[in-house]
Amino acid sequence: MEQLVKRRYWWFVLSLAMILPGLYFLLLHPLITTGQPRLGLRPSIDFSGGSLWEVRFAERAPGELGSSEVGAAFAAAGFDNAQVQMSQVDLDGNLIVTALVRTRPLNEQSPLQDRQAVEAALNDQIGAAAIERLESVGPTVSQESTRSAVIAVIGASLIILLYLTWAFRQAPHPFRYGMCAIISMVHDVVIIIGVAAIFSTFNPRFEVDALFLTALLTILSFSVHDTIVVFDRVRENLLARQPDQHFSDLVNHSIVQTLPRSINTQMTTLFTLTALLFFGGETIQNFVLILLIGLVVGTYSSIFNAAQILVVWEYREWKNWFGRGRGDHEKPATV
Repeated sequence: MEQLVKRRYWWFVLSLAMILPGLYFLLLHPLITTGQPRLGLRPSIDFSGGSLWEVRFAERAPGELGSSEVGAAFAAAGFDNAQVQMSQVDLDGNLIVTALVRTRPLNEQSPLQDRQAVEAALNDQIGAAAIERLESVGPTVSQESTRSAVIAVIGASLIILLYLTWAFRQAPHPFRYGMCAIISMVHDVVIIIGVAAIFSTFNPRFEVDALFLTALLTILSFSVHDTIVVFDRVRENLLARQPDQHFSDLVNHSIVQTLPRSINTQMTTLFTLTALLFFGGETIQNFVLILLIGLVVGTYSSIFNAAQILVVWEYREWKNWFGRGRGDHEKPATV
């Protein structure tokens, strides 16, 4: 435990190892596979606009129906270039063929007619079909949702920065505490978005939707909560420090003091989320999975990133290319 801060660059390397795969699937993988520069996320209609149809075909067995047939039926109803993803669900022990279809938005003046046209085309060309779910979002609403999501994340970060700077005003260099918390938050956001890009690549039913944004903001709050606990103990120990005590030793002692509390607090939430993941149903599965991963990442960053960055800043180690061994002994903790 005495080496937590001294090994800070190992923790930074571990963070980089968690970030790089996500960045690959977020930025490089779509460029390599499609030849077009775009993000490797699958946005829901909340952010991309359009209509999302979930259709079940009770009379078709798995393997008897392809995406091309479903796409042709939608085209006959006036929805060209429909994106179709075939899957199946277990209903009372029977495997039912389902299709998840993305199309243009419904006509605002006649949405019922569009739905009836699709139902008629599906029944005529494929057979008995039931539309289990239909969501439609226009381009204006989707743009507003995207803009609001970005503003929410940026606004939350700025408020947290200002609040922490004010809350730690009695500590030396209070602005550092806010900035270190923000850097730790950015670390969490990049990892979670990278995980979403990986899921979007390998899971056709995973989408970045309003629930994902809710999970992301919740993760940030958990992460900052843990960071504040550690920083608050650092501040208390600064006030009662020994004259010859080095800042890195003080921060390490503060982390060790708060470590059991952080782990115990997060474990109770972890148990609850795990139960929801297995027994909460398919509709919230992606939401709970992102929360679970974010909870672990947020706890890690509070202990192994935020406080360590505070030490790096105190010793201005970037002047020595983050060299280890020198900064720790340059000076004791400052007032």
